[in-house]
Order: sequence, then C-alpha cells, then structure tokens
Amino acid sequence: MIKLAKLLGLGLTVLLSHAFRLHDVFLSPPPKNLEARVDSVLTLMTLEEKIGQLTLFTSDWEVTGPTMRENYKEDILAGKVGAIFNAHTAAYTRELQRMAVEETRLGIPLLFGYDVIHGYKTIFPVPLGEAASWDLGAIQQSARVAAAEASAAGLHWTFAPMVDIARDPRWGRVMEGAGEDPYLGSAIARARVEGFQGTDLTATNTILACAKHFAAYGAAQAGRDYHTVDMSERVLREVYLPPFHAALQAGARTFMTSFNELFGVPASGSSFLLRQVLRDEWGFEGFVVTDYTSINEMVDHGVVANEAEAGELAIRAGVDMDMQGAVFYQYLLDQVRNGQVSVTLVDDAVRRILRVKFELGLFEDPYRYSDEERQKATLLSPANRAASREVARKSIVLLKNEGEVLPLSTTLRRVAVIGPLADGRQELIGAWSGAGDYRDCVTLLEGIQARLPKPGTVNYVPGCSIGGADRGGFAAAVKAARQADVVVVGLGEAAQMSGEAASRSDIRLPGVQEELLQALAATGKPIVVVLMNGRPLDLSAVAPNASSILETWYLGTEAGNAIADVLFGDYNPAGKLPITFPRNVGQVPIYYGMKNTGRPFEAQDKYTSKYLDVANEPLFPFGYGLSYTTFAYSNLQVQPAVFTPDEPVSIKVRVQNTGKRAGEEVVQLYVRDRVGSVTRPVRELKGFQKVMLQPGESREVAFTLTEADVQFYTRSMRLEAEPGDFDIYVGGDSQATLQALLTLRK
Repeated sequence: MIKLAKLLGLGLTVLLSHAFRLHDVFLSPPPKNLEARVDSVLTLMTLEEKIGQLTLFTSDWEVTGPTMRENYKEDILAGKVGAIFNAHTAAYTRELQRMAVEETRLGIPLLFGYDVIHGYKTIFPVPLGEAASWDLGAIQQSARVAAAEASAAGLHWTFAPMVDIARDPRWGRVMEGAGEDPYLGSAIARARVEGFQGTDLTATNTILACAKHFAAYGAAQAGRDYHTVDMSERVLREVYLPPFHAALQAGARTFMTSFNELFGVPASGSSFLLRQVLRDEWGFEGFVVTDYTSINEMVDHGVVANEAEAGELAIRAGVDMDMQGAVFYQYLLDQVRNGQVSVTLVDDAVRRILRVKFELGLFEDPYRYSDEERQKATLLSPANRAASREVARKSIVLLKNEGEVLPLSTTLRRVAVIGPLADGRQELIGAWSGAGDYRDCVTLLEGIQARLPKPGTVNYVPGCSIGGADRGGFAAAVKAARQADVVVVGLGEAAQMSGEAASRSDIRLPGVQEELLQALAATGKPIVVVLMNGRPLDLSAVAPNASSILETWYLGTEAGNAIADVLFGDYNPAGKLPITFPRNVGQVPIYYGMKNTGRPFEAQDKYTSKYLDVANEPLFPFGYGLSYTTFAYSNLQVQPAVFTPDEPVSIKVRVQNTGKRAGEEVVQLYVRDRVGSVTRPVRELKGFQKVMLQPGESREVAFTLTEADVQFYTRSMRLEAEPGDFDIYVGGDSQATLQALLTLRK
C-alpha cells in the first residue's frame, strides 16, 4: 500500500479511498453500472498508462508483418502496452497476464488477439470455401468451434471475419472473405460474428470478433495487395459497406482499418470512415484497431510528412488502438502535453477499450481464458474434427461431371491418384491457418485409400511439383493412368500462393500442371480433377481435359476424408460458387452484378460491348454448382404483382428433384430494377434458401421481398426505393431464367 501511495503520489486518506475503488472495480460481480466502472479505472490512470491501452504489440512467437519489437515484456511491466497478439496457449498467456495484473501499478489485464481466420487448431475450409456452402448454420458452427479452441488457448480476440467484397481473383486475400456479393457477404458476416461471439461475451468459450478491413480493401487496383482503391461513394455504400454494417448489427465489438486509401485518404486516417460512417451514422460503440503498422504507412502514402503527423491524423480520425507501429507509443504523450491532441480523444479511446475488457470479464478473473485442462480437452477433439469434416463436405463445388463419372464406385479395381496436391499434406490447411499443424491433416490420397479397402487398388504417382518445369514424372503418371479404371488428379496452388501478399497476375495452374493433365487426358481414361486453391482460377485448359471437376479450395484438417465422401457419393455435393470463375484473366474484374452499357452485347454487331477473342460470359458464374441429381424450377408466383412501400411481397417457386439421388439445392432469388435515376446492376441477389429433396420430391420455396430490398442510393444520394418495374428471377445460379414481373407504386 505504501508502494502504491508513492506511485500514485497520494495521501493515506486518498489512497485508502482509491484502494477501495480498485477493489470495487476489479472484484465486484458482473456490472450493472459498466460505464461507471470503466470511468473508475480511467480516473486512476496516468496519461502514459492510457496511451499504453492504445498500444498493441506482437509477442515473439510469430511475425505477420515487416517489423517486430523484442522488448514487449518490458513494455507490459511498464504499463506501456494494453494488448498483445500472436501470444497463445494457456500457459504462455497466463504468464504474460500475470505480469500485467500482478506486476504493474494498476493491474489492468491484457487483451490477447490472434488471426483465428478459419480455425485455431482444428482447421476448417478457408472462408471463401465456407462461403461456397451457402450454409449459414455450418459457417456459424465453424466460427463457434474456432472460438471454443482459441479461448481455451488463452485468446480473447480474433482478427476475423474479413468481410471485404472482392471481385478480382488476382487479389490473394480473396480466399479470406465471402466472395463478390454484398447480400451473401452480409449474411455470412452475421453468421461468423455470431459464431465467434455467441450470445454472452463473458462465456469463456467465446471471443471478440473483428470486422475487417474497413473499408473497400477488396477493391485494390489490379488485384495487387496493399494497392490503392478508387471508387464512388455510391459504389462504396451499395457494395462494400453492407457486410460491415451487418457485422456491426450482429454485435461485432471491434473493427480493423484497411491498408488502402479511399477518396485520397488512407483508411487509418479517414474520419469519413471511422467517425462519420462507423460512429455517427451506425452508432458503433466498440473500438477500432489498425492493421499491422498501417499508421506508419501513411507516410509512404504521402498524406503526412512523418510518423508523428500520422499518429495525430489517426487519433483524430477515430483510431483507438495502434497495431505494432508504436506511433501512439512514441509520439502521443508529447502531442497531448503540448496541446496538439486533446486528452479527451485519448480518454474516449481508452474508455472504449476498457469497456470491452470489462465485457469479457477480464477484470473479474484475468486468467479465466488460460485454462490448460480445457485446452487439452478442446483442441482437435473428435467432435471438432467431425465438425470440420462436415463443413468441408458442404464447401465442395462440383463444376463438371460429364458422363456422370462421379460418384465413384467402391468396387473399382484400379484407381490412379496423381498430381502434386494428391498427397500434399502441407497445403491442405491453406493460408492464415492459426495454430493449425499440417501434420494433423488427412490427404486426398489417404481419404481415397480409406474408402477402397483392397490393398493395391490405389496407385499414387505425383507426376510433377506444384511449380517448376520438371516433367520427369510425366511418364510414370501416364503409365499409372493407362492401367487404371479412373484417374483422380490433385491440382492447384501452393497454400502461400493465396492470402496476404500473395497476388498473382496469372491465375492459371502454376508450373507444368496443365501439361500433366493434358498428357493424362490423352490416355482416354476418365479424369477427375480435384482442385485445391484459394481463389478462382483460369480453368480454360483444365475443363476440356477433365471428365469431372471438384473445386475443393483448402478444406483443412479433414480435407481428404471430406473429398472422399464426395468422390464416392457418401455426400452429394451442394456447394455453389460465391465468386465468378473467369474464362481467363483478361475478363477480370468479372462479376454477375455488373451494369449494362449503352451498347450491350449483341452477337451480330461488332460495335457492342464485347471481346474479339473470348465470350463475355464467365466459365462458371456466381451461384453455380452441380449435384449428383438434378432440379427443376416451375410455377413462379409473385403476390401482389403490384405493391406499395408498406406491403411485403410473397415470392413462391416450386422446386423438384428430378434425379435419382437425394440432394440439396440452393434456391436463389435475384432482382433487376429496370429503370432507376442512376444505372442499376443487371441482377442483385436478394434471397437464398438451401433445401433437401428426395428423388421425385417437390417443394414450394417462399421468399418475402420488401421495399427495403429494392432500395439504392439514388441520384440525390439518398437510400430509397423508386417506383417502377422489377424483374424477378429464381433458379440455381445467377443465370436463372425463370422470370416474373413486379411493380412498385408510391
């Protein structure tokens, strides 16, 4: 107590008063007066301690960017850091937390964050793959398992979900999001936030979600990571912001700024984004963290002369926490003391961070997440692996199945398993795979071998490597193919060919994989291509040489078993593409929700919008995916056909399973506004439902459409619906032809 008195510079009477307040703050039951408790801590803090709460440093376990501090432990002891990332496992986080709570003046607990993007230890499909499931319950369950594992390892916070809309497959981080569509992206954003955070943040099996990257990072020019973004405010609000708003509405307590500029200002210095939109318009009450050193990088953007100016711009814009850049750490104290920055800005930011720490229950029990017994029982449990396998099966998209080569029979006498990814264990967990270990994964080869019990049935030959020009394995691969009843070929990208800092200008299969496939196809044997990749690929040389194509993305820990489940018909594939697959990179960017021009495509007229050397249409459109059965759509009804703003519209369609197998279909509803005060997309997704149908079974699927569903930012930049005619389309992908007319009157 005497030591505390010296530190605080207080008399005994005042000290005792403060001591009791600390007891109340740290040890009282869950607060009904949260704001009062936050302020009670804030009033005890020095300016240096406040700035510490605004500082996030990495531990020395992992590096996810270009710089690293080696003295983070000393900073913890000095109260100069309030959060740590890349520190995990129950024992390690407990030790760091002990330093903060027991060896600092006020004992304010640390917040531990980590990139738990698609699993912590049990790895699920990459987010783009999960989006292909169009199964919100499965996506939420994936995040729920990730949260349970991560929290058991001492973590409080994940830097996910990434909700950036991305329409350029050259961008490596397309694998980290939900694809090209704001409606689907918004639904998935909600599901992932709810999965991570649950319904009670004080529960020790939930973690904070972080909606990133705010905003429009997915529109980086030329698909080049960290590159600039240039768009109208209308496009920003209609396409790129809705998933962020959905994440906020689902309760996301943190947002992360993006690396890109928008309207000429880097996002970490944008008061338009962080104050006007996020706080004033949307009412966000959580805290904003930057991406890795993005405050520092505003100097290279050229919007400030030095890091001190960058920090001032960021704190004024609405940044609360500086990730790794140490800009607030170095400059903010002097800027407040000399009057450049108001202490009110600092207090507001600290208040937001402390509030979240209280909401997690860290002040009541700072060690509640660092439970080694729970960690041991939770990580990679049989139940978690089973969940990973189930989500992985749902994420697979059947792109082609000529001659119904799939599903395979378990009575096959000879199967050739070929390709650089056929037994590529290290690639299966993909990029941003948390604490996942590729050695825990089941490969494609192992999955197939487990389904074909007779020894010697499977003949495995790599054929070639993922990259490089070595064709030395071609002969053995062709020989194996000639001796086989069917050939399964594992092709794709190395895991690190997608993700952050992994943009590609050529999105074909790397190396000599296309040549290997052509050599195998020349044998005349049925060829089943199993793709493993983190982005849409140019498959123009793959599709003609494959009987069947499965897009499996990077499926995670149970990849091989999940793929085998689909290959052998134990699971009927039902995935649908969440992003368009172009015919070649020259079509990029290509997406279904484009707008018409004044000279729309006309095959017989050269002077219309088209290419000389390739069709306008993609190879595989958004929403596309085949099944081992078939579905027919009929009897589309829209009631009332003419509606007013206060009237909901009922849209019904009959869907029938016309094949011989039970299967799931994702029924998709699209709308086109024929005439607007500004041009409108040719189609917009406005609803979807996943239904299971037995052979011959039919079902009426119903949607409800309201005025809000047809609102857009009009010529005056007001969000509203305009009267007029709308085309309604329902079907199995974005090229659905079943159509009806709807009219809005005011």
